[in-house]
Amino acid sequence: MHELPLTEEIVRLAGNEAKEQKGRVKTIELVLGTDSGFVGESVQMYFDVISQGTLCEGARLVVVPVQPQLQCESCGRYFRRKPFSFACPGCGGNGVPTDIGREFYIKSLELELPD
Repeated sequence: MHELPLTEEIVRLAGNEAKEQKGRVKTIELVLGTDSGFVGESVQMYFDVISQGTLCEGARLVVVPVQPQLQCESCGRYFRRKPFSFACPGCGGNGVPTDIGREFYIKSLELELPD
C-alpha cells in the first residue's frame, strides 16, 4: 500500500507537465529498482485507478526494472550477485552492496500535444 502516495505523486507530476504543455500524457516510463521496496504491479494497479479523470487517463505506464548490483572491493567492478556468493566474477574479491537496484523515478514522459 505504500505505492499509493508515490503513484499519486507520479500522476500529479505528469499531469502538471501535460497541463503546462496543453496536452495529455501518452506514456510514462518509470525506473523501478527491484530492491526499492516497491512493486511494479501495485504501482500499475494504483495508476489505473488514480489516473481516471486526469490528463494521465489512458496513458501507458512502462516500468523498467533495475536489478541490484554489488561492487568489488578489490577491482571496483559492478556485478550481479550469484546465489550464496558475494565473490566478484572478475577477480574473486568481496562484493559489497550499492544503491543500484533501489531506484524509483520517472525516466521519461511522452505527451500528446494538440496540433
